[in-house]
Amino acid sequence: MRLADLWRVSLRQVWRHRRRYWAVVLAIALGTAGLITLVTMGREVKNHLNQDLDLIGGVTVVRLRLDNNQAEAFQWFRPAAAAAVKALPGVQEVSRLAVGRAPVTWRGQQERITVLAVDGSFWKVRGFQPLYGILFGPQAVSGRQRVCVTGSDRARKLFGREDVVGLSLEVHHDLYKIVGVLEESVPEIMRNAVFLPLTTARDRVPGIMLPDRLYVRCRTWDDVPAVASAIPRVVGQHQSDERLLVEINWDRWHRVVKMAWWVEFFVYAAVGVTLLLGTVGIWNIMMAVVRSRTREIGLKKAMGAEDSDILAQFLAEALCLSLGAGLVGVAIGAALVEILGLVLGLHPPAKLFLLSVGLSLALAVLIGVGAGLLPSVQASRMNVVEATRYE
Repeated sequence: MRLADLWRVSLRQVWRHRRRYWAVVLAIALGTAGLITLVTMGREVKNHLNQDLDLIGGVTVVRLRLDNNQAEAFQWFRPAAAAAVKALPGVQEVSRLAVGRAPVTWRGQQERITVLAVDGSFWKVRGFQPLYGILFGPQAVSGRQRVCVTGSDRARKLFGREDVVGLSLEVHHDLYKIVGVLEESVPEIMRNAVFLPLTTARDRVPGIMLPDRLYVRCRTWDDVPAVASAIPRVVGQHQSDERLLVEINWDRWHRVVKMAWWVEFFVYAAVGVTLLLGTVGIWNIMMAVVRSRTREIGLKKAMGAEDSDILAQFLAEALCLSLGAGLVGVAIGAALVEILGLVLGLHPPAKLFLLSVGLSLALAVLIGVGAGLLPSVQASRMNVVEATRYE
């Protein structure tokens, strides 16, 4: 039998008995669609999940600090060192921070409070959101604007309420416009602090230290160990790293990674079980098909069909069934990828999608061969006389 005739006959047999196969096709299609979605969107979804630092406990943030407690000369992070850290693979953003205390005057009263001088990337690195107003950005820092953001507790202590956007606050004899109030889910020290642009604070607030702290935000929690180990070397290439402290909450990191691993394991396990059920289904169906077509097999052999012809026919039917289900799964997977991309605003690489499609179709072929081989061999080895007399 020619190859084209073989595939035509096999496809016709599968289509003729399509109602018998729908459950198997559905199982393989869903498994294939799940595999395509996981391979294509897995990395993008993980990156999207890492955008919410509150959800995962800030485990993607590496905190660097220069210990100046007993230093003869004050050490601080140079812009070149910060830029080199930002260029590391797996780093999304960095932010320099200076901490000091300054007199703040309101309603004729004066108090020295904590002032945090931050750059425009600070809010993104820490994943902070405003409770009211906005959080100043790079433009305010580069323009040395006299604007500030206050913590929610500090706003209540100073003005008796939280919504203080648009009011003015005097910090070391200069008036600053309050443009935002920081959300309440931040550390206590930040709820009681006032935030100024780093450049403005260095120009106008005497005693504000140079930025001796650096926050590094990694793209995913998987990048944290490699980034943390590379930081001392990179910083040391641009300045002294003698008093550099790298701080990571490893306990929390291990808990999050372990939880993510188990979630990913169960998702892949569910996909694997679905494909396994499809494989078992094809095997059962092909065994039933071989039994129901025993006399047909005997007649074909009596008319001169070789064992290899019978083997090829039933194996081709199993492949048609698994590949057809795989193509249905590819269509479902492509739709899921598009829907997830629109809902989450993600744009996975096209090469990754094509790779997942190729992997899924190869798996469908493997399922067809694995599930159909034994029934096909059994059919090819039937005795002609017994097969023709089968009732």
